Amino acid sequence: MNFLQHFLYFFRKKMLQNHIWAFSLAIVTSASDSKYWFCDCHGHGCNALDHCIGKTCFVVDTLESQQVHTVRGCYNTSLLERCSANTGNSITRCCYSNFCNKNTTSILTVPNSSEHNIILIIVLPSILFLLLLCLFTFLIWKMSQRSRKKSLAKLYEFDVDFPKASIVGDSTLGELIDDYGTTGSGSGLPFLVQRTVARQITLVECVGKGRYGEVWRGFWQGENVAVKIFSSRDEQSWFRETEIYNTVLLRHENILGFIASDMTSRNSSTQLWLITHYHDNGSLYDYLQRNTLDSESCLQLAFSIICGLVHLHVEIFGTHGKPAIAHRDLKSRNILVKANKQCCIADLGLAVMHSQSSNYLDIGNNPRVGTKRYMAPEVLDETIRTDSFESYKQTDLWAYGLVLWEICRRTVINGMVEEYKPPFFDVVPHDPSFEDMKKVVCIDQQRPSTPNTRSLDTILSTLSKIMRESWYQSPSARLTALRIKKTLNKLQNSLNITKQEC
Repeated sequence: MNFLQHFLYFFRKKMLQNHIWAFSLAIVTSASDSKYWFCDCHGHGCNALDHCIGKTCFVVDTLESQQVHTVRGCYNTSLLERCSANTGNSITRCCYSNFCNKNTTSILTVPNSSEHNIILIIVLPSILFLLLLCLFTFLIWKMSQRSRKKSLAKLYEFDVDFPKASIVGDSTLGELIDDYGTTGSGSGLPFLVQRTVARQITLVECVGKGRYGEVWRGFWQGENVAVKIFSSRDEQSWFRETEIYNTVLLRHENILGFIASDMTSRNSSTQLWLITHYHDNGSLYDYLQRNTLDSESCLQLAFSIICGLVHLHVEIFGTHGKPAIAHRDLKSRNILVKANKQCCIADLGLAVMHSQSSNYLDIGNNPRVGTKRYMAPEVLDETIRTDSFESYKQTDLWAYGLVLWEICRRTVINGMVEEYKPPFFDVVPHDPSFEDMKKVVCIDQQRPSTPNTRSLDTILSTLSKIMRESWYQSPSARLTALRIKKTLNKLQNSLNITKQEC
């Protein structure tokens, strides 16, 4: 009986306490507009009943000494601040219903020390390896830059059999080129002479700007020279062009005459200079916008360009031979018009060299790409065989056909002439993207239009036929530079015979 009496006593006491809590909650809730909840209470500040009344119930999980400690209770003030008080080792969660914080599980996890150690063992060596790799790569790059500059300096300072500066000072530009251009090599001047000439030049005026840098008219010993100053980001083009211009037997009347190349310091900055012959008429692009042509002038321009291209494309064998060279960026802006109305090809910064005798293909190390408007279909759709030198020559012929179209457009026929326009002016924007040109040339297979009126003129009809045969979609079907040269030479000879007969 004593046991039963004790049980009934505690049961009644528990029920009475619950009624008191419920009664208290009802009083608090009715006394204010806020809603209050019964919450489980466990931890510091809790009474013996493990209950509390508050505006929100909370659970706080805290990670201490690799163990999770949980505290439950209720908040009545500063709810927003308290409920969002999370740190790296502590998470607070609030809820709003009776005893909603009672049956909760911790979302904090005790890190596994073995897993932590494994991560450290794997990650730290990887990070160290990457840092060492980056440092090693940077050192290699710095060493290669230093080595390249030293090799250039050695070339410039190597003066065996080279003339001294005083001799250079007593010579004219023509005499220097005649002296060293006929010694059997046909390449540029000796490096010491190049450097001496470069440092005696006075810049007069800027005559052109482009993505590569600037072109200035300079003055040396009473003569005009062209100074191409490369921007620092286009150093590879300067280095490549210097390398190719110093190739033996490159001198030709239809290739821009190279004088000197120098890495000089002006205005507290390093400048990359390429010094060539100066031509007042400027580029073919500028010349065609200012002038119209008759049929014979048109033929002369076209023939001189193909002569220069043939000289580039042909390999010359022998002790002082010349590798075959493909231009890769032929366009009217890279062709200059001389005083005798013949053209010469310039800008060899993207050129590719090939030698059958030593079986090498030197593409160079230049990230620059050619001009999109003049790109051949196989370049635009990326099907070009980059390991074949013939492929690069065929892209030059595509571009030559477009330059011919520009020349013919400015040729007077029956008293009529069209204004200058670049190729594909009517189907692509002023600065076309790679995708614009790919759609027009590869997908739609469009070509620049050639008016029927050109068929009335012998020269223009021949040039129109050459254009069409230079624009075949298949590279192997296009004419070669030598074939075009023979055709135009035959046409010139027939016109000369007709003139003599008249």
